Amino acid sequence: MPTPRSTASASPRPDGKGRTRPVSQSEARQQARSIEKAVSTVDDVEAVDFFRGEELVEDPYPYFEALRGQCPVQREPHHDVVMVTGYDEAVQVFNDTETFSSCTSVTGPFPGFPVPLEGDDVSELIERHRDELPMSDQLPTFDPPVHTAHRALLMKLITPRRLKENEGAMWRIADGLLDTWLRGGEGEFINGFANPFTLLVIADLLGVREEDREEFAAVLQQGHKAGGGIGGTGEKSLAHTPLEYLYGRFTTYIEERRREPRGDVLTGLATATFPDGSTPDVGDAVRVAANLFAAGQETTVRLLGSAL
Repeated sequence: MPTPRSTASASPRPDGKGRTRPVSQSEARQQARSIEKAVSTVDDVEAVDFFRGEELVEDPYPYFEALRGQCPVQREPHHDVVMVTGYDEAVQVFNDTETFSSCTSVTGPFPGFPVPLEGDDVSELIERHRDELPMSDQLPTFDPPVHTAHRALLMKLITPRRLKENEGAMWRIADGLLDTWLRGGEGEFINGFANPFTLLVIADLLGVREEDREEFAAVLQQGHKAGGGIGGTGEKSLAHTPLEYLYGRFTTYIEERRREPRGDVLTGLATATFPDGSTPDVGDAVRVAANLFAAGQETTVRLLGSAL
């Protein structure tokens, strides 16, 4: 969700036992009709809290259509956020890095900017207080030229060829997890398969030691249960740096790979250089690795869940 520098389908349902069941066509139609009815007027659209409202979790698309039908750019009343729903307008915002910043792209309106954004140009305020925002050390919140340099490190690592090399490992991980998960004839998909599968695949891709993977799984799974904020409608706050555990582990790995290179992604990251030829600090490489690990796992789990 860019911050301006200038101030101007139905999803599977839980079955009550932590599992999911398919939504029938009649249920899907009923959901769509109820949401369409809820956002049928201007007043109803404005009454919906996009960021906190539970009514949009299963199917937000009628709301988007109603919002777009009014105006492709408009301010919503609950959190003082400008909603951009038009394609051309969104492209313009994303490409205009001189006018819009990505500093709040992870957290959105929560917890808000540390100080009031006042004046015709707030670029200096953003740079002065950027580090006070949660996740401010992560790639999605960077702006050019810092974002450009760090993204260049990442783009050299995850290539189609590298993924093809890991295809065999992906099959072995999937087969092993399925044997355990389906042993009783049924299972809870997200925690029983999707979470451990994506974690183990990304750990293997990056080169995380096998003896460390069980600890990774235990710590990160506990973090998912205890944490809050991103992607949720609840009131839990987000830690300033939720990836501290990964930072510590990947610092050790990056330092090891610089001393003793191997044929894995972490070695590529440890030995990569910025576009200007300079060598990143260990901390810069660590943040890219942690972001890749965490974001790659989260998005893949959501994709697998949506495929049910």
